[in-house]
Amino acid sequence: MLSEWTRALEWLAAAAKDPRACRDDWQHGVTGIHLLAAGRQWDVVTVPERLGLYAADLLEALPGAAPGPVLLDARGHRVGFLVPPEPAALWAGHDVRYVTKGGWIAAPAPHCRWGALHWLVPPDGSGTLTPPVLLECVLDRALRELARAHGGPMDRHLPPRRRDEPALSANGGG
Repeated sequence: MLSEWTRALEWLAAAAKDPRACRDDWQHGVTGIHLLAAGRQWDVVTVPERLGLYAADLLEALPGAAPGPVLLDARGHRVGFLVPPEPAALWAGHDVRYVTKGGWIAAPAPHCRWGALHWLVPPDGSGTLTPPVLLECVLDRALRELARAHGGPMDRHLPPRRRDEPALSANGGG
């Protein structure tokens, strides 16, 4: 029986141009970063870092929800969410990028939780991906809460917060 780490490594390396070389590299730690093709096993929605970090926290806090892999690119100030591949999908929004068939992402080994490029939520090898509708809702909520907390330009255009919707504290928590 394969360990969770081995399943995750196999699953993620399958998206590389040369899965065997990628898998061997990650197993022996020669280099940690490989280019992986989007559009086969998953697509990637990337957003600005602050929004993505907040949305990732909201996803992980949802009871019963198992978010898919989430990747942080600290140098590029982006957070990427792996979602099911959908060639007809359209993701629109300020600085939202959608990587699908024909696109590539740089990714470290699935166990990498440190460095400039690392997994906030690592792949577990099960193929779990974040449902697009859930991601859309979480990103919307994160954007609204960040705008309210920081008085961003969007704040004027937001509807009043519902009574059951939590406000952010001064330290950015919920």
